Amino acid sequence: MLRPCPSLERTSLRTIASLSIPILATAALLSLPGCNNTPETPNESPPVTPPANGKKLSVLLIPKRMGAPYFTSCYKGAQQAAKDLDISLTYEGPTDGSPAKAAQLIEKQAGKVDVIAVSPNDADVLAPAMKAALAKNTKVITWDADGEPESRQLFVNQATPQQLGEALVDAMAKDLGDSQPSYEVAIVTAAVTAANQNEWIKAVKDRLAKYPQLKLVEARPSGEDKQLAVKATNGLLKTYPNLKGIFGLSHLACPAAAAAVKAAGKTGKVLVTGLSTPADIKPYLMDGTVKSAATWNTEDLGYLTLEVAKAVGSGEWKAGQTSINAGKLGEKKIAGDQVLLGDILVLTKDNIGQYHF
Repeated sequence: MLRPCPSLERTSLRTIASLSIPILATAALLSLPGCNNTPETPNESPPVTPPANGKKLSVLLIPKRMGAPYFTSCYKGAQQAAKDLDISLTYEGPTDGSPAKAAQLIEKQAGKVDVIAVSPNDADVLAPAMKAALAKNTKVITWDADGEPESRQLFVNQATPQQLGEALVDAMAKDLGDSQPSYEVAIVTAAVTAANQNEWIKAVKDRLAKYPQLKLVEARPSGEDKQLAVKATNGLLKTYPNLKGIFGLSHLACPAAAAAVKAAGKTGKVLVTGLSTPADIKPYLMDGTVKSAATWNTEDLGYLTLEVAKAVGSGEWKAGQTSINAGKLGEKKIAGDQVLLGDILVLTKDNIGQYHF
């Protein structure tokens, strides 16, 4: 599994809260260029470190949407952790990003597995099912996106909103330069019900205050769907003919926005930056549609999620801890009830060849 190299640019990112988000759609930018939307087959790996009763620990890992390249990459890391930790891992979730279906899955598995690790697409919809699972002695943690604090033990957080906001806005300001007195920029986000998306939007908005030349004109949702993200981007290009920059606030939205900009013949005229896996953004970094993008090691996020699931499920974790031993990932900080993955990776044309996830 690839880990960030010392030579990689790292940046701090910030929190994003809300903006008045019109309506667009980024449900699961799933059909990203070069990605397929075929749902992955739920997988079971070897069992886990036994709780006191001698049973193997069982973990159900639920992504926002099955088949999304970002979540597939996280799952790869989780599989390795399941092997290393001797955990029984099942990977299952909605193929369309439906929060209701994720809630139904939690209800079905509550009391049957030791730990449920879920990335909520809508914290309000999933909260009742998550609380019911806790009542049946199934431990619950969140990862990638958080849920209601009362509905889970810990949140495995890949990056703080502040880190993300700083990284993306700083990159946009740098990449656009100062050849013009002002630039109109917009956001293509994912589901407006996803807590992390709203926090990231706020963080971007907060960081934009440092750059008065960047004027945020709109934020449009696209769910977790590539085609909706492309449609959202095309709508922005049509509505704002002077648009100069687009932030793609999900690992599906960013490559989809880049694909739409390129198809519209706007490469070099409208700059895209945002979140993406290296594999999905590489073509757009190489052709200049994107100059820089941010990510984290997605395989490490999956690995850390399983380490946290083990600690919570086996009783090793105690409330009030300030760090957790994450095996090969080393010691990871716990801030309140959030386990922090660590640094952000800034991807550019010069370093993209170092990363293959």
